[in-house]
Amino acid sequence: MAFNINEKVTWVGKIDWELRKFHGEEYSTHKGSSYNSYLIRDDKIVLIDTVWYPFAKEFVANLKKEIDLNKIDYIVCNHAEPDHSGALPELMKEIPNTPIYCTKNGVKSIMGHYHQDWNFVEVKTGDTLDIGKNKLIFVEARMLHWPDTMFTYLAGENILFSNDAFGQHYASELMYNDRVDSAELFQEAIKYYANILTPFSAFVEKKIKEVLSLNLPINMICPSHGIMWRENPTQIVEKYLKWAQSYNENQVTIIYDSMWNATRRMAEAIAKGIKEYDDKVNIKIFNSSKADKNDIITEVFKSRAIMVGSSTINKGILSSTSAIIEMIKGLEFKNKKGAAFGSYGWSGESVKFITEELQEAGFEIVNQGIKELWNPGDEALKRCSDYGKSFAEKI
Repeated sequence: MAFNINEKVTWVGKIDWELRKFHGEEYSTHKGSSYNSYLIRDDKIVLIDTVWYPFAKEFVANLKKEIDLNKIDYIVCNHAEPDHSGALPELMKEIPNTPIYCTKNGVKSIMGHYHQDWNFVEVKTGDTLDIGKNKLIFVEARMLHWPDTMFTYLAGENILFSNDAFGQHYASELMYNDRVDSAELFQEAIKYYANILTPFSAFVEKKIKEVLSLNLPINMICPSHGIMWRENPTQIVEKYLKWAQSYNENQVTIIYDSMWNATRRMAEAIAKGIKEYDDKVNIKIFNSSKADKNDIITEVFKSRAIMVGSSTINKGILSSTSAIIEMIKGLEFKNKKGAAFGSYGWSGESVKFITEELQEAGFEIVNQGIKELWNPGDEALKRCSDYGKSFAEKI
């Protein structure tokens, strides 16, 4: 399906309604996704990005219905990850000499994926390409979120092709931000940022400010996943600036796993204590073995403080708790507080271990946590509730 954005630009991508996992098994896509590719028709014809390789043959076949492939003058590869460049091998069989514009790192990445020495043209920030009435301006966007990433700006039409930045894993035939459910849209956008871009927040802030300093008018932002931003398009830019600055809301997220529900009961008692101290704080509780890990990470991103709990097992912690902590460490959250809790039968190392892991992850440790022996009775649950109050007071 092709879709005309305006007289010059046509969307020629693929909506993937069935996608439920991305980056291997690392990212959940409850609402599918799209691989957005754009065809620009001016005096010269330009294709910006392609689609993921499972859809390569379909993409090329559909593109042939839209245009004679031999009329494509230039291909722009904003980012070489296979969900954007995956149809290149199939396409280049048809038009092998067509120049591919990308960054220096893009050349390395494309060759690393496909081992083909195509007709690459390296570009850097400020380089331009005249295509007729309009021109393309290239802006390197290193580490948003790969070293090769860049933006392409279509001057004249004032469209920013931003690749992964400002995107969402969100399938919709409605195509535009003013036509979809805004709650769904922003939930998928913040989830995308929290799970993928958080470690690169310093780069995000710097690059956005650099792009804004160019004073380029922006009528539309066209990312490579999800919908396009046409109504007040820079609203997502403003969100990114907020998210990049050690973002948090008035929220506490409690994450736990439990062997025999003792740690679960502790989590609920702690939450009760927090709520009694501050009934305005938003408290969310997740069992890390049952809840979606990327949804948990999104809530951690939004939180000013978290608590992590686990039963003690083999002098350590339960595997799902360990996995979520490992994700948290990798994402390098800033300006957040944390503490640990857990039940135990005889050795009780889990709280100490979690505390050390949270500290290594960069969290400000509120206190040394709380642990309870066996299944907590009324007195133990009262201690947990009091602990929740104390925790809330200190954050």
